[in-house]
Amino acid sequence: MESGNNGEQHGGGGGGYNSENMKRARLNSMLAALLDDPLLSDVPKKPSLSDVDTLIHLELGSAMRITVLKLDGASFDAVVLNSATVKDLKLAIKRKVNDLEQSKMGHRHISWRHVWANYCLTYHNEKLMEDGAKLQDCGIRNNSQVQFMPCITSRLSRKHSKRRKHRFFHGLNKFQKIS
Repeated sequence: MESGNNGEQHGGGGGGYNSENMKRARLNSMLAALLDDPLLSDVPKKPSLSDVDTLIHLELGSAMRITVLKLDGASFDAVVLNSATVKDLKLAIKRKVNDLEQSKMGHRHISWRHVWANYCLTYHNEKLMEDGAKLQDCGIRNNSQVQFMPCITSRLSRKHSKRRKHRFFHGLNKFQKIS
């Protein structure tokens, strides 16, 4: 509260507002200068608290950097904690791709439901299908590489299994009534 009073004393009635703008401008210029440093090239342009926290964990060794290879041959890095699951990796990929697309092309919507329904992640040709599976249990370590692969069969089997299950129980009730 004292800093607000000091701003009003120096600049009159609107001085507090101007001093806040000055502080914000100084902070933004300092942040821009820090982000231009080559040592901080892995920090996003507008980092969130979780982004900074994850990068700190990476430096401390309690997080791992995973390279994700896309179908077109391009790759990018995603950072997750050592205790992360496949679902955590998918969320990190989603955040990273959305940030990359936003910086390159502006606002662009990607249907992640469609992506995960038609493609899956693989590590050494093993499909990472279980969202709850820990990455370390799958053999994934720091600097490992996972890749996207088409995964259409699981989508079809899920649809068929639901229909068959419904028909099976429905038919079972009719069979019991006849006997």
